[in-house]
Amino acid sequence: MAYLHVPDKERSKSPSPADSLASSATDISTLPIHDRTPHHDEHRQSPPKTSQLFEEEKVDAVTELDTVSGSNSTLRPALSSPAETRRDAGCQTTSEVGELQVAFNLFSLTGLTRHLVFAIAAAALGSAFQHGYNTGVVNAPQKLVEDFIEDTYKHRFEEEPGEGTVKFVFSIFVAIFCVGGMMGGLLTAFVAERFGRKGGLLLNNISVFLAAILMGASKSARSYEMLILGRFFVGLNSGLNAGLAPMYLTEISPLHLRGAVGTIYQLVVTVSILASQVLGLPSALGTADRWPALFAMTIVPSLFMLATLPMCPESPKYILINQGRDVAAQQALTWLRGTIEVHDEMDEMRAEFEAIKMVSRVTLYEMMHNITLRIPLLISIMVMLSQQLSGINAAIFFSTDIFLSAGLTAEVAMQATLGMGAVNVLMTIVSLVLVERAGRRTLHLVGLGGMAVITVILTLCLALRESVPGLSYVSIVAVIGFVVMFATGPGSIPWFLVGELFGQGARPLATSIAVAVNWSANFPRRPRLLASNECTGPLHFPHIHGVAGVLLDLHLLHGARDEGQERRGDRRPLPPAGVPLSRGWPALPLAQ
Repeated sequence: MAYLHVPDKERSKSPSPADSLASSATDISTLPIHDRTPHHDEHRQSPPKTSQLFEEEKVDAVTELDTVSGSNSTLRPALSSPAETRRDAGCQTTSEVGELQVAFNLFSLTGLTRHLVFAIAAAALGSAFQHGYNTGVVNAPQKLVEDFIEDTYKHRFEEEPGEGTVKFVFSIFVAIFCVGGMMGGLLTAFVAERFGRKGGLLLNNISVFLAAILMGASKSARSYEMLILGRFFVGLNSGLNAGLAPMYLTEISPLHLRGAVGTIYQLVVTVSILASQVLGLPSALGTADRWPALFAMTIVPSLFMLATLPMCPESPKYILINQGRDVAAQQALTWLRGTIEVHDEMDEMRAEFEAIKMVSRVTLYEMMHNITLRIPLLISIMVMLSQQLSGINAAIFFSTDIFLSAGLTAEVAMQATLGMGAVNVLMTIVSLVLVERAGRRTLHLVGLGGMAVITVILTLCLALRESVPGLSYVSIVAVIGFVVMFATGPGSIPWFLVGELFGQGARPLATSIAVAVNWSANFPRRPRLLASNECTGPLHFPHIHGVAGVLLDLHLLHGARDEGQERRGDRRPLPPAGVPLSRGWPALPLAQ
């Protein structure tokens, strides 16, 4: 729904209902972007002051323009003004009209235009697929890669490799992916500011082409160094994607869809992990001759992005706030929203632009010493650490070994691994729906708490499997339940939460720090998981980490501000720092 506010002083200038009906009959999506410039700029000589955004307007008449369908539009009086709805929500006596409006926004996905869907698909599929695919692709062909390393060593040195040499080289091959991701995360702020969100995503595909060539040709060249180097380049790509893509998705999506759109990144990650497991089967690419093609397949998502993302605009916030191009930002927002009625969003971005111009650039020193930035940064780091230290890596990388240790046959263990990946995808879809209803904090707490309990159950089942018949099947249920709890919140929320906690000025730097922490926590766990799997089997599950994550959530997020519940339907900038709020995530200046 788009609302046209008609003040008394401008009512005489407003078009008649008949004129508005005629103009609305034109499909905005069929017009070139340069022909979609709004026709109300003559009434807006200068952007409003920031203080004016906190004053409630007295509106005598409000009309509602229905632009959801591309067919005949109708004009009818609105039943409630936005100011009245906000007042009702603040008093916890939301009117019937306000409840209908919220329900309409949530369930009919108002604002999810075909252009926005196209932009989301272009950015998420081309970026998150790299992240997830290369995370799970090493699981199925592990024995094949180890055989290749051993054969290459014998051909090069004409002797058998020493004990543990092959495992050591393979652990480097696995862990170097995280080193590249960590470096990519650190580069996020520079790339996002220098080349833009969209531009950075497109430029990032260079490393994918290098990785695909190196890994695809490694077997023919008899060089496991090429395999390791290619793995580093694809890690660099995934680290940058993990910062740039959620940032782009956050900035192009409407506020009431921001949590759902942000979850799409993790959804694509889960889909790509499942795809890597399927392609790694012996009936597909998991053979001695075809496994290099399995790693070279990483080029496919990049080709998709290069074919689709150039058709989409850059983030309107980046265009206006970082480049200062007002008209271009309005054109980009018009393209994404499918309507010329984008004045409210433009006013918010202009107000943020004016506020940012009055303060100095956010630096690392200020991020660490300014409490209004330090607390949300601490929350961002905490949720990133809780994701990596939860034990999900053990479930993904060694799921087949866990099922084999539980007493299953190799064929059944492989089927159980694929089933686990499918459950991960389905539960992420459920999380996409729940994130705006239950809230970020609730889903994150439920997920971490459930994972901590299930790891205890799983460890007991694996330890007693030989003495108690039937526990092998309980182990399968426990592992799948572990993945369900992860997909509920800890898997998806950290990626888009950083963008919600920070405004445009601090968002790139905060994202860069948080993503680098995520990959840094992942790096030492890869070789350690390999070593622990050799020594103690798949009993290595971090019980303490899940409990610690829950306690940190309760401490840091208690009384904080929940974006999913408090700001739904209210796109006004937050009050100045220090103004107390009722609950949810912390009150941050310029948060969107």
